[in-house]
Amino acid sequence: MGNFTGGQGGKFSQLEVVEEIISFMEADQKRSYQIVIGTDSSLLADRSADFVTAVVVHRIGNGGRYFWRRETFKKIPILRDRILKEVLISIDLAKEILIDLKNLKAPDFNFEIHVDIGTNGPTSAMIQEVIGIIRAYNFEVKTKPESYAASKVADRYT
Repeated sequence: MGNFTGGQGGKFSQLEVVEEIISFMEADQKRSYQIVIGTDSSLLADRSADFVTAVVVHRIGNGGRYFWRRETFKKIPILRDRILKEVLISIDLAKEILIDLKNLKAPDFNFEIHVDIGTNGPTSAMIQEVIGIIRAYNFEVKTKPESYAASKVADRYT
């Protein structure tokens, strides 16, 4: 898994991202926090696909921080395959980040995975399948229009 870029620039390892998230949460312990992971992708001219995954920590009612990373995979031209790859990338990263947060004794937070699909458009037929996959891993899931980590943050860098 590659390095992350912070929303303000700067490069971070995955562990440094987790440390930054914990530091952000500890700075105002009276607030509630939500950590969200979402991935978006775009098809490139050579038929490979560019995937951007965002990790967002939201201080409810008072802003947040985000980090993102880019990965490119060869020959994933079919939209269905790209959506499933987005979901699997988010799930794999979620499992790793949650282990790190637990090991570093992070304050309490809510957690969600955001997917860039909704009830309209070409991916609408996949919505129940994608929700089922994510819930099978015991994660909360949000789709459009509530899936800001994927449809706004990650999408900004694809």
